[in-house]
Amino acid sequence: MADESIYEIVIGLEVHAQLLTRSKLFCGDSIEYGAPPNTQVSPITLGHPGTLPKMNKKAIEHAIRMGLACHCEIERSNYFARKNYFYPDLPKGYQISQHTTPICKGGHVTIRSGNEKKAIRLNRIHLEEDAGKSLHDVDEFNTCIDYNRAGTPLIEIVSEPDLRSAEETVAYLTELRKLVRYLDVCDGNMEEGSLRCDVNISVRKKGDQRLGTKVEIKNLNSIRNAKRAVEAETARLIGLMEKGEPVLQQTRSFDADKGTTFSIRDKEDADDYRYFADPDLTPFQLDESFIARIKESLPVLQEDRIQKYTTEWSLPEYDARVLTEEKELADYFEHLTAHTSLYKAAANWMLGPVKSWLNEQNKTINDLPIPAEQLARLIKLTDEGKLSFTVASTRLFSYLLDNPQTDPLTAAEQQNLLQQSDAGALEPIIDEVLLKFKDKVGEYKKGKKGVLALFVGEVMKRSKGKADPKVTNEIILEKLRT
Repeated sequence: MADESIYEIVIGLEVHAQLLTRSKLFCGDSIEYGAPPNTQVSPITLGHPGTLPKMNKKAIEHAIRMGLACHCEIERSNYFARKNYFYPDLPKGYQISQHTTPICKGGHVTIRSGNEKKAIRLNRIHLEEDAGKSLHDVDEFNTCIDYNRAGTPLIEIVSEPDLRSAEETVAYLTELRKLVRYLDVCDGNMEEGSLRCDVNISVRKKGDQRLGTKVEIKNLNSIRNAKRAVEAETARLIGLMEKGEPVLQQTRSFDADKGTTFSIRDKEDADDYRYFADPDLTPFQLDESFIARIKESLPVLQEDRIQKYTTEWSLPEYDARVLTEEKELADYFEHLTAHTSLYKAAANWMLGPVKSWLNEQNKTINDLPIPAEQLARLIKLTDEGKLSFTVASTRLFSYLLDNPQTDPLTAAEQQNLLQQSDAGALEPIIDEVLLKFKDKVGEYKKGKKGVLALFVGEVMKRSKGKADPKVTNEIILEKLRT
């Protein structure tokens, strides 16, 4: 068996993100997902002679947003090139991409792997058009082609070979998906193909500074499959090296059912693509004011929100990190804190009852019917002692889900849920409990203080959760002292 500890894995990723525009990169055809095949095409998409492409300004803005968030240098002078490797699912037969002038250069993405942070350098982010889909299972004898996706605007995010494990690959893809969603440049739905990745992988002996022969694994459509593909290809490459067999520079694919990779073709070099400037698209210049406006529009990203939550609001880092994993959840939380300064209580509600409901219903925070200001009023009622957390988080929260516009105090009164703090109303219940558990009262007076929780719990049960635990505790202690 090969000793994998003597080898080092070297990984670079090319991640393709479909941009959240209404139309394609060079024409007005819709890019809506799920339309019937070949219904979102026009003479431009189909590459008819005499048609001329026109650039999508929103796609350029999205690319710059991503570049700024990744600390890239934004290229001011840009042009598109034709990539003349034959594409059977692009009607023109070639792809329009950027080559010598990627719109974003350099930069980095910070990942967390284990307890450590690591900056993964980026080589570039560039714009290009997506290809259509070749369908091999529709007709027994022929390949069918759906051109709906052809021309959809993409950014390709190319990392340097800085990743060293399948776990780091997972962390990087997870961070990128979170980032494109925070920025609203891509929905990040890998199952729909709007975020896909190619893995460039090689293996070398530890301490060797030369890179090994690179293999590319194409079109991985889930983070889990990316991890499995890296693990499978690592084992294959190490096996070849152990046997002294050559590693071929190839393009491979991953068979998710078998958990193995297989060769598609020998890998082309950049020269094989025969790039040249597209004569139908004029070069374009980005001025400083255009870039500045985009920079001003960037949202507050996760790490900055975590810093705010932990320093200004004194939340534990765990709470802050979970609350900010998804932009929509963080946005709702910030709307909530605009109506209450009980930050820890608000976090507890978000991570407790709200998260539980979202998971049980398989919903997102955008589906929560209770407005943030209503939830803030509910938190205030529990803080003031008018409701126990148990009653508020189960019975009243459930009621408000069906009646989201009802004022929580009014709803609590209508449902007879308000906590009993009046000693006169609580004393008869407490007397009944102490009488029922006479033997336990004796144990308490002999020093077994733990039975106090039994008395309080029984009072809560008999009052249907309405007894104020603090007042109940005080009355019981007073009676036990006599």
